[in-house]
Amino acid sequence: MNIRSFGKALVRRKKIDDNQGPSTLNRCLGTLDLTALGIGSTLGLGMYVIAGKVASTEAGPAVVLSFFFAALASVFAGFCYAEFGARVPRAGSAYIYSYVTVGEFTAFVIGWNLILEYVIGTASVARGYSGYLDSLFNGTIAAKLTELMPIGISHMSAYPDFLACGITLLLTVMLAIGVKESTRFNSVFTLINLSIVIFVIVCGSFKSDFKNWKIPESSVPSGSGTGGFLPFGFSGMMAGAATCFYGFIGFDIIATTGEEARNPQKAIPISIVVSLLIIFFAYFGVSSIQTLMWPYYDLNNAASLPYVFEKQGLPWARWIITIGALAGLSTSLMGAMFPLPRVLYAMATDGLIFRNLASVNSWTKTPLIATLVSGSLSGAMAALFDVDELADMMSIGTLLAYTLVAVSILILRYEGDSEKANLNGIANSYKVTTDEAANSCNTSRSPGFSNVISHFIRRLFNLDNITSPNLKTASMSRLLVFSICANVVVLDLLLIFLEENLSNLETISLIVIGISLSNLISLIIALSRQPKSAATISFQVPWVPLIPVISIFINIYLMMKLSAITWIRFAVWMVIGLSIYFLYGIFNSKERVENQSFQLTPKNLKSKARTIG
Repeated sequence: MNIRSFGKALVRRKKIDDNQGPSTLNRCLGTLDLTALGIGSTLGLGMYVIAGKVASTEAGPAVVLSFFFAALASVFAGFCYAEFGARVPRAGSAYIYSYVTVGEFTAFVIGWNLILEYVIGTASVARGYSGYLDSLFNGTIAAKLTELMPIGISHMSAYPDFLACGITLLLTVMLAIGVKESTRFNSVFTLINLSIVIFVIVCGSFKSDFKNWKIPESSVPSGSGTGGFLPFGFSGMMAGAATCFYGFIGFDIIATTGEEARNPQKAIPISIVVSLLIIFFAYFGVSSIQTLMWPYYDLNNAASLPYVFEKQGLPWARWIITIGALAGLSTSLMGAMFPLPRVLYAMATDGLIFRNLASVNSWTKTPLIATLVSGSLSGAMAALFDVDELADMMSIGTLLAYTLVAVSILILRYEGDSEKANLNGIANSYKVTTDEAANSCNTSRSPGFSNVISHFIRRLFNLDNITSPNLKTASMSRLLVFSICANVVVLDLLLIFLEENLSNLETISLIVIGISLSNLISLIIALSRQPKSAATISFQVPWVPLIPVISIFINIYLMMKLSAITWIRFAVWMVIGLSIYFLYGIFNSKERVENQSFQLTPKNLKSKARTIG
């Protein structure tokens, strides 16, 4: 493979309308199944663990706003996922989306990080589930295993958690048996979980006291902020949003079911939007009640929700909430594991990872080998690592996937609808008026700098009012998308490093931010002036390019809020993945094999000409 073919391999793309034939997976999921799957996979640790932790250490009562900003990032990303779910009803989620629009290398990076997200998600929820069960027995299991089988290695669990591993392997068997059977289990437990949410909000409202949102600084313990609604300031609330984002990870499971949904073009978008709205209202309601019932600084408890009810003289409610917690963690566990074998299946089908993982069992109609491999890996990690170690890398892969999906939406919207439209657009884009042609002849020897700038500005803001995308407008749109992303990265870095200066309203910092923001707005206006694709699908992101750009901005900002050790671990994971891609995937890619099999014979060229025009 020479340098030129290597470069082409990195950007080769899967066609949206490629003829892959009927799916071998079982199409059995309806809109209600998918909505329950999205809610069940998301509504778990965020409500029972994260809300109390964030309130006590990062945001205080403003945790309700932290959940709001985290939900905002997820909703905007959800819109982008919903459009892609309607465009590309295939298994694989963000991996397929980026393969269709950005290219193979980016798709592999996204897919590899989705694997990381789901493995860690499965292991961390299993570990939390194990800890919750053990707490009912006053920690007897952990104490005994620590005494009998201590590991004693830094950054690993103090003991091998066989309970967490066993829970993961049990669920692996359920998923291997069949998708319909596992979603029935999910739907029942999701209904129980939502019932507990209603119980907490209704019952807790009778014990609510708005004084807990106005606690004076003199009554707050040292290290717990300044009291009031924003005890840790705006910065603390946004740091809390980065943590609360973990609570929304999981809705994208819906997008991985493209080949198992009965009507994916309609069911996937509806399910994503509805599930995200229900999840947000659940988090908002529960975190509000929790901080109104008890002072925020005393909520840093492994089981803060039942703890609050017990403190308010309602010990019987503890057992009801415990049932809901176990139900919620059960569905979260399945939600974390469910997409993993399907992403492996999609990548293996495309040849980017080992093809054996794409094998579908004829009896269960599930990717059996991929399910067993992913379950075993997750079970091993659940047994050997603590929740804190596992959760450190949960957000980074997801946020990167969300960002690439938003970028992909922008690229798709401003590209031509077909190869024919693009070829026609080449001729149209080079048409000039008589005056322009004469002017071009007069200046052909030494075109003035002002003419070059004028021509560029006309293209930049589409002053010729071109209404249909062609190759030249698509090229300008891609340039604008790249410029917007670069500007967003710079603006987010400035907001983080100048956070204290901005809070003090320092003039220089405000001017710098103002310049960067003005440049970003100009780029967005220029992109909005470019002609858009006229293709119509069952769901489209509204207000393009604004919503995708806001999604990119929020996602990158939250990524930059993550710790340095998270980025280091991310780099190690990427080295492993890139080794697989460059030693195996780039040579065994399905797209590469198909391109090589197509010989440019006169017969094929005639066939291609008939297809185009």
